[in-house]
Amino acid sequence: MSGRWVEVASGVFAGRYAELDQTLGLVVGSARCLVVDSGTDEVHGAELAAAVRERTALPWELVITHAHFDHFFGTAAFLPCPVWAHERCREVIETDGDEQRRDWAARYRDKGEPELAHRLEAAALVVPDRVFTDRVELDLGERMVELVHPGLGHTDHDVIVHVPDAGVVFAGDLVEQGAPPHAGPDAVPGQWPSTLDAVLRLGARVIVPGHGEPVDAAFVRAQRDELAR
Repeated sequence: MSGRWVEVASGVFAGRYAELDQTLGLVVGSARCLVVDSGTDEVHGAELAAAVRERTALPWELVITHAHFDHFFGTAAFLPCPVWAHERCREVIETDGDEQRRDWAARYRDKGEPELAHRLEAAALVVPDRVFTDRVELDLGERMVELVHPGLGHTDHDVIVHVPDAGVVFAGDLVEQGAPPHAGPDAVPGQWPSTLDAVLRLGARVIVPGHGEPVDAAFVRAQRDELAR
């Protein structure tokens, strides 16, 4: 599960992992830092936490972009800390988290990866304790970060992380590089393009997807057009 950091702006990092081609995040202010998503299980989360500590000793807060297992089952490795999410995200984690665990553990075993299955089964299910509906600002110290629910798309509760001074948006799985966006049973494809329009209106220089390498606005516009078609 070892990963690497990509510094997309000063104090703003995308954490790249080979498993699921996943991209997590870190935003560093002068007083605290914000971790974007916690990974697939507690071992992955602990690895991410250790990587964050190599970058900064500041206290952290965590935001979960949406309630799919690979974005929140590593949360216990970061506790105690505030854990932010959309209010609907908390509901889905509470009601569907264990079902997702069982489903993905079975998938890993079917793929011949029992260790990943065991790690997921052993991970604690942590429910976010700080929720919002539309938008909230976090002061990291000399850096404001906006958590925004831009609309319906990959799920009905996607959260993006906007770092205005750096021109960066962490888009979660609203954007995917290296593969087409995944539209599962909880996706709202009819509204996904307009939600990406809301992301683009922020004018970010760099958009960090939930899977794949960081991209620019032109990439997101092309993906929006593909989804519209």
